Amino acid sequence: MSDGHGPPPETPSGWSAEQPPPYSAPPASPWTAPGAQQQAPYGQPYGQPPQQQQPLGPGPQTPYPPHPHPQPGYGYGPPPSALRPGIIPLRPLRLGDILDGTIKLIRSNPKAVLGLSAVAALLAAVPLAVGQAFLLNSMGDVMSDPGSADSASAGLDSVYGVIGQYGGTLVSYAVQFVVVTLLTGVLTRILGRAVFGGKLDAAEAWQLVKGRVPALFGVVGLMAVIMIVPLIVFALLMVALAMNASSGSLGWLAGLTILFIVMYLAYCLFFRTRFAFASPAVVLEGRGPIDAMRRSWHLVTGDFWRVFGILLLTSLLVGLVAGVLSVPFTIAGTLFGMFGAGSAATTVVSAVLIAIGATLAAMLTYPFEAGVAGLLYADRRMRSEAFDLVLQTAAIEQQRQGWVHESADELWHPSNSARS
Repeated sequence: MSDGHGPPPETPSGWSAEQPPPYSAPPASPWTAPGAQQQAPYGQPYGQPPQQQQPLGPGPQTPYPPHPHPQPGYGYGPPPSALRPGIIPLRPLRLGDILDGTIKLIRSNPKAVLGLSAVAALLAAVPLAVGQAFLLNSMGDVMSDPGSADSASAGLDSVYGVIGQYGGTLVSYAVQFVVVTLLTGVLTRILGRAVFGGKLDAAEAWQLVKGRVPALFGVVGLMAVIMIVPLIVFALLMVALAMNASSGSLGWLAGLTILFIVMYLAYCLFFRTRFAFASPAVVLEGRGPIDAMRRSWHLVTGDFWRVFGILLLTSLLVGLVAGVLSVPFTIAGTLFGMFGAGSAATTVVSAVLIAIGATLAAMLTYPFEAGVAGLLYADRRMRSEAFDLVLQTAAIEQQRQGWVHESADELWHPSNSARS
């Protein structure tokens, strides 16, 4: 039958497409790919032509019978999503996965992560805030009445202020050395469990980490030596040159100092990147300090610039956000200290405001940098050791038998690597 648009097309055998021969296939299903042959339905009598489609009448009708198994379309579909029992997908990570996983680490366990970070930040910020408050208070006395201030007492106040400032800074660095080292270990252990969706409170994490504390301090101590030795050598060299230099060579010494600062900055960034995974190796793999630093060096090899870029970007982002949080409190504390009446109440208020600003900034900086370093460590193991296969196999087994999150702690051992 023609629909009024010309004669029906002819098939290669001469039969009309509208009336198929007894041995031909029925009309192609709308799900069939162009050019593909569709076999005759099973059970159709030999030689019987296929049933013609009835014209559509009033009421709901189905023009084509339902196709139970439609064929997929052409091309490649999206790959199946990776298993994600916890904060990250169990596959090599992109930058977005690392940042998103770090945020999920904080959000999934805020009491342990932010609580411990706040305590560590407060312990490190209080000595520095007290020293700055005393310095600003001594400056405020001179600024409030410079004409009547006795020069000797003013000078003595300034000396006390400088001592308080530098003394507070040194104490703050010492406290920071201890608490940040412990905090990094605890947060890394929490992260290791969070990859599989498990949670740890502060007490449980500390019980798992306390045996690794000496090795953690060993790593931090070795890093401090690596960073301080060039400074000592350069200081001794500059003292020797200054003692033997004439007045005309001061410009040459200034240029040498600028060159050293640039080279020292590159030196610090290089070793900070190379040893970024030492703490995760100590906590999650149970390695000693030197072995952990060797392990970090090996993991970074082959992907140095990517690791360096992600760590640098993280530092810039966290520093920007931390600055936004801390600057208002720091400015308010500075104004109280400099333009107040110089009383004890003003000093206390100034110290409290500065401490609040420093605590808010560090409370965000500590967990975010530790989280990024830990997830980068996991990513490097996935890429260089096929560690994602180990994690996926364990995840499937855990789903089959029921989740036992404590078993995820053993997966990080270096023996559990597909290429070990």
